Amino acid sequence: MTSANKQKKIKVWSLSLGCPKNRVDSERLLGSLGAPVSHVEHMGRADLVFINTCGFIDPAVRESVRAVLDAGQRLGRCSKKPLLAVGGCMVGRYGAENLAEDLPEVDLWLPTADLDRWPGMVAEALALPTPPVRMPGGGRLLSTGPSYAWLKIGEGCRHKCAFCTIPSIRGGLHSLPAEYIVDEARALLGQGVRELALVAQDLTAWGADLGMKNGLPSLLEKLAALDGLAWLRLLYLYPSGVTLELLALIRDTGAPLLPYLDIPLQHAHSDVLSRMGRPFAGNPRRVLDAVRQILPHAALRTTFIVGYPGETDEQFESLCRFVEESAFQHVGVFAYQAEDGTEAATLPDQVPDAVKQWRRDTLMDIQADISERLLAAHVGSRMQVLVDAPHPEWPGLHSGRVWLQAPEVDGITYVSGPGVAPGALVECDIVENTEYDLTALA
Repeated sequence: MTSANKQKKIKVWSLSLGCPKNRVDSERLLGSLGAPVSHVEHMGRADLVFINTCGFIDPAVRESVRAVLDAGQRLGRCSKKPLLAVGGCMVGRYGAENLAEDLPEVDLWLPTADLDRWPGMVAEALALPTPPVRMPGGGRLLSTGPSYAWLKIGEGCRHKCAFCTIPSIRGGLHSLPAEYIVDEARALLGQGVRELALVAQDLTAWGADLGMKNGLPSLLEKLAALDGLAWLRLLYLYPSGVTLELLALIRDTGAPLLPYLDIPLQHAHSDVLSRMGRPFAGNPRRVLDAVRQILPHAALRTTFIVGYPGETDEQFESLCRFVEESAFQHVGVFAYQAEDGTEAATLPDQVPDAVKQWRRDTLMDIQADISERLLAAHVGSRMQVLVDAPHPEWPGLHSGRVWLQAPEVDGITYVSGPGVAPGALVECDIVENTEYDLTALA
């Protein structure tokens, strides 16, 4: 094959469902095919249609199946059918052979167990030269714009929460080596990215499978020293792994390491936490007390599951009081889903769906008032805003975030004025707030 053919652009239509970790997998695949890639808006014009699925809970599986069926139907009308490749957690959960029986329109299945082989598998199916084998830290085709990027530091999970399917889908803990993480971070910053948001199923476990104790602080020291990094954000910190050493490092390091901690507690009542197989079942406030002692101004995000099997009215009311007292900056609330293959699905006293939904709405109403109050305290102050993207309808207006807002999961800051452009970090006056969002003027 000639060098001209080797450099032929691959036209791609892609969809990444589920969490940011999936997004990273998609970006790594498309950046590692050994040939330039251009995105197209219409599937029929693509050489490759790639769908990265989610399989964490049943609604996500249904969404993934609908996406594949829709793609198959649309591509069936094409005179020249692109390659339809499907990967991700749905494939890891149910297996390619089982899925192929129900979804014959898929040309190539990409199991999660073969992540490192994805580029070679796609290249072979497209009759492209085999791309060089790249460990994580190689190429990535960013889909998040110039302001931020997700940086995945590990795969799988070592915990055994009774409600979770992740270990059965992604396997046990597999930390990426520090040198690969730092190389990838440096490459992302070289593309102009200002913020790196670290993700894994549990950041605090990083390095444990490599024989390291409290490995995350050492990794953070390496990343915080990189040139060009404005913000370094931590998401998915398992409560029992939030050590005093980690909190002191965040305090002492300062910028770019943000005092933003996402600590999924899942509940606050000890009986429910015990049935979930979660830590701090006796006193879930311990981790919050430690954070606020060392980082009194930290922005705390957490998630809760309501309607877990056996959750009583009194236990839910205890959770509501806990949220009111704790004043989290951000809270996500999920109505429990019974997932096949999990211990929780076999427990007695399953809660009716209507009750679960009512409890979710009630807790979100409580948090909305807290969020509005906390954001109102910033009105009248000056804060840095990291600009993400232009507003699709209002010329001159952009969406961005202040340091206490993580990309895609928290509220946003609407910003306008001189110097406001995607990727810019601008000093602004905070002039207004709603329940979840801010408005700023540069």
